[in-house]
Amino acid sequence: MADYDPGNIFAKILRGEIPSHRVYEDDAVIAFMDVMPQGIGHTLVVPKAPSRNILDADPATLGPLFAAAQKLAAAVKKAFNADGVTLMQFNESASGQTVYHLHVHVIPRFDGVPLKPHSGQMEKPEVLAENAGKIRAALRN
Repeated sequence: MADYDPGNIFAKILRGEIPSHRVYEDDAVIAFMDVMPQGIGHTLVVPKAPSRNILDADPATLGPLFAAAQKLAAAVKKAFNADGVTLMQFNESASGQTVYHLHVHVIPRFDGVPLKPHSGQMEKPEVLAENAGKIRAALRN
């Protein structure tokens, strides 16, 4: 397995070198809007501790990561009045991983509405900001 690359885009977001629409942060994780969402409210939960994926992560990283993913799942379901929530986590390129920093996708789901493909088309910043605001409000309530 390759070594962790501190130049990956999520590491840069963690360091504040690249802007993001953050919705949650604690000592262990941050959560922000996916700029190429597969559905409305698609959020990423990212540990602050560096690891490529679950295969090389310190086990102590996983508890706070998945506790935050659970919190965000409830918030996105509430914020978008969703019928359900999909959580996804990929490990290595054969699984579909494209950013090599451990992360969990949290996507609100609606009956009869399929996920959009991860096409590489970026969402408008104003849409991301509005959706982030809805999630932050749901986290407060």
